[in-house]
Amino acid sequence: MVESNRKKETMPILKWAGGKRQLLSEINPLIPLSFNHYYEPFLGGGALLFSLCPANAFISDLNSDLINVYLVIKNSPNALLEELGKMKNTAKDYKEIRKWDRDPSFLSLSPEKRAARLLYLNHTCYNGLYRVSSKGFFNTPYGNYKKPKVINEKALFSDSRFFTENNISITCADFETSVKGAKRGDFVYFDPPYDSFEEKPSFTAYNRKGFGKQDQARLKAVCDELNQRGVYFLLSNSATDYIEYLYKDYHIKHIEAKRNINSVGTKRGGAEEVLVTNY
Repeated sequence: MVESNRKKETMPILKWAGGKRQLLSEINPLIPLSFNHYYEPFLGGGALLFSLCPANAFISDLNSDLINVYLVIKNSPNALLEELGKMKNTAKDYKEIRKWDRDPSFLSLSPEKRAARLLYLNHTCYNGLYRVSSKGFFNTPYGNYKKPKVINEKALFSDSRFFTENNISITCADFETSVKGAKRGDFVYFDPPYDSFEEKPSFTAYNRKGFGKQDQARLKAVCDELNQRGVYFLLSNSATDYIEYLYKDYHIKHIEAKRNINSVGTKRGGAEEVLVTNY
């Protein structure tokens, strides 16, 4: 792996359900010592990406609002800061900005304005929970935090330079499409929406379509294909019987993870997860 020179300065600037910042000490020892291109098709907050800082990477997510944030960070961080400066931390302003996506003209807003909205909501909503309704509308309530840090300017500009100074492709795409170009010696990190211990998940955290058992099975099929092509993969998921069964032919490591983001306060404690590798 070739690292960029931004490793000590880059960091996530978004809170994200299932974010891996607290688990890097468990994940990093499992990273292959050497690989060519890095792929991360469920980018989320990008904790592992900003920890590794690969010089060549293909990063993606199916959440178009999220990907827009990263493209704006890459291309126009100053304009993003300008738009954020217009947003005030009050319940009234929060509710007004939150309902922007109900308006048909939302997608005609500038990329910078839409990116600022997501960052603003992410750091002022209740517990940093990105949640959308069945219609795709952001619906997390106001957090009522007195002095939320909506943006870390130093991290913003460092992340922007990381994206522009290295060969980093940023796309909005399904995970299967995102890794089609992976070749022998490349490394893919999968951090999908987790399999639920319950029959029905308590909220739609990522997009209105959700991520069910069929999606988990499709992801397993993609992992099998990557394995046959000689691509390294590492996958995070919850330690459900279903996931254990799906990946029984691979290496499975059990870990305890602390979750600080959940729609239910009593479920923010420890949870057993698995790290699956084909090497």
